[in-house]
Formats: sequence, structure tokens, C-alpha cells
Amino acid sequence: MTREVFIAQVEREQEALRGFLLALCCGKKDDADDLAQDALVKAYLSLTGYQDKGHFRSWLFKIAHNTFLNHKANCRTMDSIDKARTLVSSTATDSSFEHQDLYLALRTLPPKERSAITLFYLNGYSIKEIAAITEASEDAIKQQLSRGRDKLKAKLQL
Repeated sequence: MTREVFIAQVEREQEALRGFLLALCCGKKDDADDLAQDALVKAYLSLTGYQDKGHFRSWLFKIAHNTFLNHKANCRTMDSIDKARTLVSSTATDSSFEHQDLYLALRTLPPKERSAITLFYLNGYSIKEIAAITEASEDAIKQQLSRGRDKLKAKLQL
């Protein structure tokens, strides 16, 4: 893949990538932007390993997911929405996000469950695709989705 083709692909996927990372970072726009930049640099440096099979977005999301997991200490898990709400009120969170309660609830999930929920519900990936992106088994993804859903229902009181 040439540099120009890579740039064109990134321009098409940039908004989806940032949305994915924004959800993983629980609305912290600066953290999401930093991770996106890191992921894009890693993707560019790894172009020789990319096999053009029409799955550029999945490949890019896999790199972004691994980047997130490597930096997950920056987006620590909270025990409750109230604790997350307290932390959020003292930080520069993306307050314009219309689903702030969802971000707060996502912040209570462990990173793997947060990733599975985000990829499945917010990005529309199948269980098989999520397994490939996160390098986990399909059964593990099903379990992460089930646990994540149960936890979110309890936190959001749905």
C-alpha cells in the first residue's frame, strides 16, 4: 500500500476510529485523540504487514484496540457511576456527548468488556470480527458481551 492510499484509507476511517476510541476512553477526547494518533503511527509503520483484503477498518481497529489496552491505565475502571461522575466533573471530559451516562457506565466496565460492548453495539461488528480484532475466542467475546450487558443494565437501571 502506498502512502497516498494509506492516507486516503485513514481519511475514510478516521471518524469511526475516533468514535471507537472516544467510547473506550469514556468520553475523554484528549485521551482518545492521543490514542488515535498513536494507533495511526503504528499502522503506518506496520504497513508491510497489512494484507489488502478489504478489511482496512478492522486492521486499524485492531491496532487501536491494542494501543488502548497498552494505555488502559489512563482510563481506569470505576466501581460505580457516582465515582465516575465525581471524577468526570473534575476533568476535561467531552461534555457535549449526548450519552454521558453511557460513558460513565462504560467507565465501570473492565477494558475487555468495554471493548466488546463498544465494537458490537457502537461499531456494528459481529462476534467473529470482534474476536479477530481483540485476538480472543468467539466464546470469550460472547461472555464479555453478556457480562458487559448485565453490568450496564445494573448501572443504568434499565
